[in-house]
Amino acid sequence: MTEEKTTTENEEKKSISFVEQIVENDLAEGKNGKRIQTRFPPEPNGYIHIGHAKAICMDFGVAEKYNGICNLRFDDTNPTKENTEYVENIMNDIKWLGFNWGNVYYASDYFDKLWEFAIWLIEKGMAYVDEQTSEQIAEQKGTPTQPGQPSPFRDRPIEENLKLFKQMNTPEAVEGSMVLRAKLDMANPNMHFRDPIIYRIIQIPHHRTGTKWHAYPMYDFAHGQSDYFEGVTHSICTLEFVPHRPLYDKFVDFLQEKEGQTEYRPRQIEFNRLNLTYTVMSKRKLKALVDENLVSGWNDPRMPTVCGMRRRGYSAQSIRNFINSIGYTKFDALNDYALLEAAVREDLNKKACRVSAVLNPVKLIITNYPEGQTEELTAINNPENEADGTHNITFSRELWIEREDFMEDAPKKFFRMTPGKEVRLKNAYIIACTGCKKNEAGEIEEIYAEYDPESKSGMAGADRKVKGTLHWVCAGHCIKAEVRLYDRLFSVENPGADERDFRELLNPESLTVLNNCYVEKFLEEKQPGDFLQFQRIGYFTPDEDSKPGHLVFNRTVGLKDNWAKKNK
Repeated sequence: MTEEKTTTENEEKKSISFVEQIVENDLAEGKNGKRIQTRFPPEPNGYIHIGHAKAICMDFGVAEKYNGICNLRFDDTNPTKENTEYVENIMNDIKWLGFNWGNVYYASDYFDKLWEFAIWLIEKGMAYVDEQTSEQIAEQKGTPTQPGQPSPFRDRPIEENLKLFKQMNTPEAVEGSMVLRAKLDMANPNMHFRDPIIYRIIQIPHHRTGTKWHAYPMYDFAHGQSDYFEGVTHSICTLEFVPHRPLYDKFVDFLQEKEGQTEYRPRQIEFNRLNLTYTVMSKRKLKALVDENLVSGWNDPRMPTVCGMRRRGYSAQSIRNFINSIGYTKFDALNDYALLEAAVREDLNKKACRVSAVLNPVKLIITNYPEGQTEELTAINNPENEADGTHNITFSRELWIEREDFMEDAPKKFFRMTPGKEVRLKNAYIIACTGCKKNEAGEIEEIYAEYDPESKSGMAGADRKVKGTLHWVCAGHCIKAEVRLYDRLFSVENPGADERDFRELLNPESLTVLNNCYVEKFLEEKQPGDFLQFQRIGYFTPDEDSKPGHLVFNRTVGLKDNWAKKNK
């Protein structure tokens, strides 16, 4: 019994991430009073993307799993790029993903405390005002193998530093004329330790504090200190912050000294960021796509943003399932977009309402069906979930079917419609094609068939085996619609690593708009965010551009992954 229990415990240990293992070890050692507190700290300078979603799942997931709390903190230390629009959308996206924060904080909440901390460092002789240009400072920092050279202002008197630092926070201060630097170690092999800049002058009103401040803390000076002020126990971030961790710890050391306490201390842990093929995660590049109208906005369904994926029809659960499947490691990797789409298919298969839509229509006339007659047939909404019920579809003499479902001279293994062969119409009857009508250009205008009245789905005669089943919509009881077919945003697998301008790498076929489509009238009731499966075609959702008389649907993902096959 003991051996079985140990085996089960070991299996559970293997299934948790290395981050969770660290958290469990800290709890076992009683660190921070066995308290768990995390935070998600986005900068409000753009919309969050699926890479941020991975961090959200970790930050909120750890707090939830270990009965802790996760706060939302906006890293608003750069007023040149930030605004309330981004704040509001970040909050909406987190909620949509299914998470709730304990409290909402802003780095700007701590501007007074950070200023006091900077003053303390100056008074201790551990910070100084540097009046060199950014180019001069960069040149003096040296290289990873060569030590840096001290600034000529490094040994400035404390009183002079205090006076100049206060001048930095005045309306008259000139941007770039002065910075405050921590006095650390210009020979340290870690370049971040070579007297890092901790304050700079920005003469742009802040979206929360207005014109109160003219000098703003740098990320490395605000981030760890904000963690400390809030009581964060585990500061979980991505691997690019590994070289920043010693500086994070050093500033925490200084804060503990200033506050005179050693009982509490936040801990930074790094995991691999999420990279996807055929897209970019750089917020700068995503913003350029939006600003240059290369996409329709941050919520363009081709964008890797959370709001873009939501508009495209991805479910929150499918994104979370995908993130859970790729896991958390200490090594960066490029994840195949097809894995994300597979997770979307798997989840939507359980949720999507099955409906009929014809994207490339041709008229089918059932010549032996009474003219003017219609009948109501029953369609199952989702065979995966009986509780989803059914809806009615109308059948009549004239229908729309997909043009690709008919061939006049078909090969042997073509199991759709061709003269002399039978097929079943989904939820309806077995029909036999009798011929077609062409225009002067040789294009098919109409297809003719006869139906077997005893073969309706559910009747005894329906047992007759036919190899093909086609979807359709009733010509007199359908709605014309616009359908947008979305595909990969970029035409190369790893655009972020390509030396060419990323704009040159955009996939010209990432969006195809079809304006002559027909869908069931049932779809008039559907709203953006509803999950649909256009039978035999793929998963779709109504777009926010839909309005009465003009329905618009976005393709979420096809029923199968055709990208690899198409691009061989």
